[in-house]
Amino acid sequence: MATDLRVLVDGTPLLGQRTGIGRYTSSLVCELASTADIRLIGFTTRGWRRLRSLAPAGTRAVGPPIPARVLRKLWQHGAFPPIELLGGPARVVHGTNFVLPPSIRAGGVVTVHDLAFLDDPSLADQDLPALVRSSVRRARAVCTPTAAVADAVSTRLDVPREKIVVTPLGVDPEWFSATPMDSTLRVQYGLPSEYLLFVGAEGPRKGLPGLLRAHGPDLPPLVIAGPADAGRHGEVIRTGYLPDDRLRSLVAGASALVLPSRDEGFGLPALEALACGVPVVCSDLPALREVTAGQAIHFRYGDPTALHEALHRALTNPPNAATGRTRARTFTWQNCAEKTLTAYHRATT
Repeated sequence: MATDLRVLVDGTPLLGQRTGIGRYTSSLVCELASTADIRLIGFTTRGWRRLRSLAPAGTRAVGPPIPARVLRKLWQHGAFPPIELLGGPARVVHGTNFVLPPSIRAGGVVTVHDLAFLDDPSLADQDLPALVRSSVRRARAVCTPTAAVADAVSTRLDVPREKIVVTPLGVDPEWFSATPMDSTLRVQYGLPSEYLLFVGAEGPRKGLPGLLRAHGPDLPPLVIAGPADAGRHGEVIRTGYLPDDRLRSLVAGASALVLPSRDEGFGLPALEALACGVPVVCSDLPALREVTAGQAIHFRYGDPTALHEALHRALTNPPNAATGRTRARTFTWQNCAEKTLTAYHRATT
C-alpha cells in the first residue's frame, strides 16, 4: 500500500440502503485501498458506529460523530471546521457526494454525479446548490461519471474543463454470470414468467410516472424494484428493496430493463442489464447515449407513445446481447479507481 497518499473520503453514502452513490463509494474505496491509505469519515451521528463496521477491508473509519446538517450550515458560511480537525492529516480529501469539506492543507477532490438538483430543487436540501458551487471552486479536481456531465458542470458551474476528470463507474463481475430467480423466489416476489423491469426510486426524475402511462395490457407486467413498499396493483408489481444477489437475479430474468429518466449522470442499471444480456430501453439523454453506445433502444423523454413503441421493439427485435455484454465489460471499478487517482495526483501538485 502506498501509505504516503493518505486520503480522507466522505463515507456517509455507505450508510443506509445503498443508492447509486453508495455503491459508487463502496466499490471505489475497495479498489483504492491497495494503492492509498484510505480513511473514511462519516458526517452523521446515528450511523457513526455503523460506519466502522462497514468500512471495506484495507480502509478504516475515523472522526467524531457530527450531524451533516450542522456541518453543512457551517461550511456554507466559511471554512470551519476544516476536515483535518475531524479526521486527522491527509494529502487529499474526497467529497464523494457533491460536497467538498474545507481543508487546511489537503488537496480537494469532489465528485459531481449530475446536475439534477439545479433543475429540481425538491431533489435536495435548499443549501445544496450553494454548497456545490463553493465545492467545485475550492476543489483542485472535479470528478464526473461521464463526459456529458463534465460538459454540463463546466458550462453551468463555470468550472474549467481541464479541471474535470471523467471517472466512469464500473460493473461488478457478478453481473456477467447472474441467472434468473428460481421458481421458489419468483413465487415469493409474485413474479410472472415474463416482465418488464424498472430499478430505482419512484420519483419524477427517474421517469416512472411516464412509464406507468406508457405501460399497457399488450405488454408484460411491470416490476418495480426500489425503496417503495412491496405489493401488487393490477399489472404493476413492487418488490421493495432487494439485496444485491437477488437484484441481479431479478434483472437477469427480465424481458427488458427500462430507464425512462428525465435526468441521469451515468445510468448504471442500464450497463448492469447489458452485462446480463437483457435488452435496455432508456430515454434519449446525452449521458445514457454515451454509456450505452448504441447498445440500448432510446426514446424521446416525455413521449409515452415513443416509449411504448420502444418497449415493443425491445421484446420483438432487441439489440444483440453479445455486443451489449462486450460494451458492459469495458466499464470496471479498477478503471474508475485509476482515473480517480489521476484526480488525486492533480490535487497534490
